[in-house]
Amino acid sequence: MTTMPKAARYRIRRAGAAPQPAPQPKAGTNLHSVEELLRRRAKRGEVLNATQHAAQTAEENQAPPADPQSEQQAAPAAAPRANANPQQPAPQPPAAKRPEPPEALFEPEDDGFGDERFPTAAPVGPGSEVLGPNERTAEEDIEAIRAEGLTGRQLRLARRTAQKYGVEATSDFEAVLMLRRRGIDPFDRGALLALEKSNQEAVAQATAAATPAVVGGRGSATTKALARLDGAGADTRVQLPQTMAPGQLPAPQGAPPLDEGARAREIIRIQRDIAKRRRRKLLLLAARLTFFVFLPTLLAGWYYFVIATPMYATKTEFVIQKADSMGGATGLGSLFSGTQLATNQDSVTVQSFLQSRDAMMRLEADKGFKEHFAQEGIDPLQRLDPDATNEAAYKVYKRNVKIGYDPSEGIVRMEVVAADPQVSKAFSEALISYAEEQVDRLTSRLREDQMRGARESYEDAEAKVFAAQAKVLELQEKVGILDPMAESSAVMGQVTAFETELQKKRLELGQLLDNPRPNQARVAGVQGDISRLESLISDLRGQLTERTGSTESLASVTGQLRIAEAELQTRQGLLSAAAQQMEVARIEANKQVRYLEMGVRPVAPDEPTYPRAFEDTLLAFLIFSGIYLMLSLTASILREQVSS
Repeated sequence: MTTMPKAARYRIRRAGAAPQPAPQPKAGTNLHSVEELLRRRAKRGEVLNATQHAAQTAEENQAPPADPQSEQQAAPAAAPRANANPQQPAPQPPAAKRPEPPEALFEPEDDGFGDERFPTAAPVGPGSEVLGPNERTAEEDIEAIRAEGLTGRQLRLARRTAQKYGVEATSDFEAVLMLRRRGIDPFDRGALLALEKSNQEAVAQATAAATPAVVGGRGSATTKALARLDGAGADTRVQLPQTMAPGQLPAPQGAPPLDEGARAREIIRIQRDIAKRRRRKLLLLAARLTFFVFLPTLLAGWYYFVIATPMYATKTEFVIQKADSMGGATGLGSLFSGTQLATNQDSVTVQSFLQSRDAMMRLEADKGFKEHFAQEGIDPLQRLDPDATNEAAYKVYKRNVKIGYDPSEGIVRMEVVAADPQVSKAFSEALISYAEEQVDRLTSRLREDQMRGARESYEDAEAKVFAAQAKVLELQEKVGILDPMAESSAVMGQVTAFETELQKKRLELGQLLDNPRPNQARVAGVQGDISRLESLISDLRGQLTERTGSTESLASVTGQLRIAEAELQTRQGLLSAAAQQMEVARIEANKQVRYLEMGVRPVAPDEPTYPRAFEDTLLAFLIFSGIYLMLSLTASILREQVSS
């Protein structure tokens, strides 16, 4: 990048003006000292402005038109630049005009630094400087400053500070280095503000001092001196001669420009107004917080610590278990049997029952729930009216009886709160008994249905067995035969014996007839025996198959008895199956039984459990703070929407 050439700069100095050093600003100047300084400068600026105005009026009446080039050269003499070095002596108005010879105008002026070298001065020559063992070069210092990790804002502030002090630097890091070598904090805003005000005061003083000596904008050799400023404290603004005089346009009628005193007073007024508004906003914020947050929290704490009635809580834990199966369970039934998954529905049902109005009504009938919470010793917020309705009592019941169920463990937790520890324990025991009854009632219908069907089947089979036995007995009494099979066997035995005798007689008759001269008497006797045996056998066979008079045949009686006995055997088998089925139903019904097993039994507490005064007060504070925050955010959003 091409560097712009530097133009020669000159400073117009009043001859005989005693140089006075400008006030050096100090870092950390407080507000009161700055205000006092501004007041003094304002008073002094008013006097200077009046003098300047009088001198300018006299010049306008006497001077010819001004030369633009002379005005350009005289412009630097009107005032030092705002970024001039405050350590340089600032020109002050002379006590009286003293004529000087013309040749003395261009004599060099001592700047007050003597032989001191400037940080930006070029080295005298190679090898002219020898660094000490603990000294570093400028490049090393700049690299160290780069390693500090300064932000862009800090670098810009350092650049502005260097410009105000008249330090010429090629980079922001070099400006930081040069300011530090001069003992100036490059990041002090207070020093920068004080320096700006000091420069403005110096400008006003120089303008008031130079105005009477200017005639038509042309500098006189007896009243001005030119000094070239190329070093520290030089004006960094580019000053070129004007090609033409600016036109004097009529300015609109308005407020006159503020002088230093008015500007200082305006700044002080604005600062006070800002501080006043800030205090007013803080007071309004404190009032809103007090009204919406602190006062309600104080009332809540006063209630919890002073008014609230001590309450005693009795805690109980129980689990609902299922009877183990008597073997034979397979699959998912055996996997989930006896776990909380098998009784999850029952636990939820018991929890709902204990939180229902039914449980509250039973507790009221057995233990006097309403009467206990309607006592005069209970605070008004927790007290129940003596003639309260069931709905009001139910609200108090839900607030003081808390039921919780843990599905992962299958445990039902119950907490009963009352004004007396023994009453709290009694309420808890009563609710546990209600829960046991409810658990037993859940499976009683299922068990009764199962046993009722098996019992009816058994009774029907038993009745039919009795009917079959009665029929067999009736047949036996009707035919007069106890055992038809035995009777048939006896008759058949007789028939067999007679047939055997008949065969013998026939053989004997055959032997007699084989003789040439058989004995007729014996033949006739044998033949008579044969005919009698045949008649007897025929009668016996007729008894087995033929009906004689009102007597049934033995075969018919045997058949009827066999049918009746077969039916009896069938009914007896059905009766055995029904009995077995009833036994199985009884076993299954026993499996459906639920047991309420106590994990933590109710014990009366000896210290009040509620209220937790500190925790409840802190919770009230958080709640009121959240409400106020939401309301304030909503109001600010609505205000912004309406204003836009």
